[in-house]
Amino acid sequence: MPAARDIVATYRGPGAVMRRLLAMGQREDRALVILMAGCVVMYIAQWPRLARQAYMTGEELNPLLGGALLAWAFIAPLIFYGIALISHWIARLAGGKGTSFGARMALFWALLAASPLVLLHGLVAGFIGPGPGLTVVGAAWLVAFALFWALGLREAEWGRI
Repeated sequence: MPAARDIVATYRGPGAVMRRLLAMGQREDRALVILMAGCVVMYIAQWPRLARQAYMTGEELNPLLGGALLAWAFIAPLIFYGIALISHWIARLAGGKGTSFGARMALFWALLAASPLVLLHGLVAGFIGPGPGLTVVGAAWLVAFALFWALGLREAEWGRI
């Protein structure tokens, strides 16, 4: 199933999508592509906010974009791999029987699946700026990401409960 359909399906049933992703087998290239796609979307979501910041402060936009690219393309993937490993260790301590690959897929897919909300957050940050609207959209993204990650990790570590 294409990624866009899987993203929509995740909002309806995150466990089913994670089961389907894990049933495709352990392919680290697939996990890396999902992570990098999520990081690219996170980078793109920064553009409106950075453009607003450059306009409001008189800073140059290109260095801001370059810094965000460095952060999301090179540093964030390494951090996400570390977070996934730590979450797998914690799940193992709690009785999980899954693999570290499953924990990586749960985290990486949660990042990509919550990407429509982070794009909306970027638009609100760029066009409206700080305020209650930005807070609400940011909270919605955080809740969706945490929920997708928790349900995906539950599926990856304990299977159907």
